[in-house]
This record gives sequence, structure tokens and C-alpha cells, in this order.
Amino acid sequence: MNTQVTDNTLPMSRDEFEQALRAKGDLYHIHHPYHVAMYNGSCTKQQIQGWVANRYYYQIMIPMKDAAIMANCPDRDTRRQWVQRILDHDGYEESEGGIEAWLRLGEAVGLTREEIISQEHVLPGVRFAVDAYVNFARRATWEEAASSSLTELFAPKIHQSRLDAWPDHYPWIDENGYQYFRNRLTEARRDVVHGLEITLDHYTTRPEQDRMLEILQFKLDVLWSMLDAMTMAYELDRPPYHTVTDEQVYHKGLFR
Repeated sequence: MNTQVTDNTLPMSRDEFEQALRAKGDLYHIHHPYHVAMYNGSCTKQQIQGWVANRYYYQIMIPMKDAAIMANCPDRDTRRQWVQRILDHDGYEESEGGIEAWLRLGEAVGLTREEIISQEHVLPGVRFAVDAYVNFARRATWEEAASSSLTELFAPKIHQSRLDAWPDHYPWIDENGYQYFRNRLTEARRDVVHGLEITLDHYTTRPEQDRMLEILQFKLDVLWSMLDAMTMAYELDRPPYHTVTDEQVYHKGLFR
């Protein structure tokens, strides 16, 4: 009987490489129990609020990640396309931007704008995960940093699931707060086209392709670890220092 042996030293074809990247979607944080609970309607108001408050830190750091990529990128055409990501978050002209839309989501779930901006609810585990991502973008080559954004491959599904499930499960949330998710449906799809093009063009040898899969796994680890921290705090009722104090004594960010 003939058996076909795959040579793992040979580079994957462009199609094979893209399929390997897309297969990482099985590990996307849409499958984390915290997210699953949000979709099936079993989250408490505190758990929804905690997620929104902590995810705000991710939102405000994404433009800094993208600015780091641009700072390291010598290619003008790439920078001209990539800058749109910063504008999407920070806003420009008549567009309020994703950060402002996220603040309105926070208000829609019952948080005040002031407490969100203060970062008083941002857990150390979330902060460390996000900071690791931004620091990677600063230190890596611009191609590697850009490719780490490819979790966007899986993002439209997660945004749509919130739009589909939350209004029914959480009628107490003001529907005006959902605009962020609506915006990202189109923005993420556009960003995927550019990010995937960079990735498939740049990683052409098998070692490079394997490294890229590890980079994507790193980003998946960031997103999953954020939810692990929230699970401890808001589901298991074990926030940082819970054995010694009920106060939120953890640091609120040293570089703001």
C-alpha cells in the first residue's frame, strides 16, 4: 500500500498557507466560555459591563499598535492603506471613530463615560495581555506586526453574533450602543483583504510560514487570556487580591 508523506520542509502553496491561517479560527475567542455565555444570554449585567470596561483598554491601544506598524514600515503605499485603521478608531472629520462608539456602548450597558475612561475596571491580566500585543508590534518587523492583526479573519462572525443575540438576551442594553459592531462588520472585512495580501506575499518559505502561524497563535493567546482574566473576576468572583481585600487596589496604568 502506498502512503503519501507530507514534506514539512517544503513551503505551503499560497492557497495552503491561507487555509492554515483560517484553520486557526478554531482557537478564536468566539469559542471562549465567557463569549459563549454572552451569546446564549447567560451573562449577568456585571459580566457584560466588566467585558465592555476591560475591552475599552484594547480599543484605545489598537491605534498605538497600528502607529507602531506604520513607524516601522518604509513602504508608502502600505502606510497609505494602513492609516485608515487609525482613522477608524480615532475618528476623522464627520466620523466619530471606534473609540467613541465603544464609549457609547459602555453608556448603553450602564457605565458612565468617566469610569470607562478612568480605566478603573481594567484588570491587570487584561492590561498585560494588551500591552504585550502593542510591544510586539513595536519590536517586530512591520510585516510580522501587520500579520498579527489577521485575527480579523474571524472578526465579522463575532460582531454579527453580538448583533444577532444581544438585543433579545439583554433588552436592558440601549440599542444605540451597537453601532460599533455594525461599523466593524465592513471595516474588518476591508482590513482582512489588505492584511492577508501582505501575509501571503511576505511569507514564502516554510520556516517563515510556520513562524507566521506562531505569530497568529500569539495574538489568539492575547485575546483568550483577556477573557480568562475576566472569567476569574466576574464569573468565579476571584478578582485580583480577592483573598486579602474587596477593593480594586491593582494599578490603573503607569503610562497614560
